[in-house]
Amino acid sequence: MGIFNVELKKVVDDSYEIETGFDLKTKLVQDIKNGLVGNIKKFAIITDSIVKDLYANDIYKEITENGYSADLFVFEAGEKSKVRKTKEVIEDAMLEKGYKRDCCVIAVGGGVVTDLAGFIAGTFGRGVPFINYATTLLAAADASVGGKTAVDTPLATNLIGLFNQPEKVYIDIATWKTLPDEQVYSGMAETIKHACLASNEFFVYLNEHMEEILNIDKEACVHIAEENCKIKYNVVMKDERESGLREVLNLGHTVGRAIETVSEYELLHGQAVAIGLVAEVKLSYKLGYMTQEECDEVIKLLKKAHLPTEIPEYIDREVLVKKLYTDKKVRDGKLRFVIQRGIGAIVEFEEGVFATPISEDVAREIIMSM
Repeated sequence: MGIFNVELKKVVDDSYEIETGFDLKTKLVQDIKNGLVGNIKKFAIITDSIVKDLYANDIYKEITENGYSADLFVFEAGEKSKVRKTKEVIEDAMLEKGYKRDCCVIAVGGGVVTDLAGFIAGTFGRGVPFINYATTLLAAADASVGGKTAVDTPLATNLIGLFNQPEKVYIDIATWKTLPDEQVYSGMAETIKHACLASNEFFVYLNEHMEEILNIDKEACVHIAEENCKIKYNVVMKDERESGLREVLNLGHTVGRAIETVSEYELLHGQAVAIGLVAEVKLSYKLGYMTQEECDEVIKLLKKAHLPTEIPEYIDREVLVKKLYTDKKVRDGKLRFVIQRGIGAIVEFEEGVFATPISEDVAREIIMSM
């Protein structure tokens, strides 16, 4: 008997560009022609039933008119489609059309699309390249940056997935003009979260320019898209795989994700996160890390963005408390929360530790107060 040592030490460069602009589909095709994904000639364009007619058809047309092979793979829009079954259906459809390892996935849509398509790309043929073409403010703020891909389960959101970085991200602000108002509001939740955890200056900007942002003013929207990317990048580049610092991006998500699931996705992701942020600032105030005035300022800004700040009456509070235990930050059966310090910073409880245990009784007290 003996031991054979398999050494697999390697350095991987997962760097990629995020391009922000208007009507970027022509630029996407130009980048492909210039070698963005090497010599790949076949593209699986994954999108949802709403984005298909708005943008994905045009991207498909641009790609095929430039001599490439492509197919559209469309699933029903909404968080309820971000499940293993949808992934399986799309994978089978790709296989039936002859897709193999020499293909590239292009995700065209919001966070549900980028999460699902990125996961598919990470496992199809043991991994093929993918590109994100983000068409919502929420995707621009969160889902299209950072490489976290996943599907939901009946138990909770995003429990099955992998880290998979795209070849490039396109944030097409022109697409925001076709979003329903509530989708724009929803996207603002992750933007406000970024300001709360990393930049008081950005928080002030949002407060002063909320009307322009919600009206999709060009200058204001370019600014928030770039600030979102910078804030998330500064976290992700230090902790790509969520071993410590990256947990700060879960600010407001412990309660938020639980509410999203318990509501059976009646609440949009951003709406659920907004409620989660309110729970978090109330907890921060209780623990002495925020003043009442700072707590009130965060709640006022969420209201200014037309986001909910109270738990809907139809949500069973006790069911919600129990659902908190499905959060990925739970350790040894104990709830853990990321807590902000004032506005624009996060509490580091000890070196490299950015979440703290909170008793169920305290969590229940906060939830019952909402």
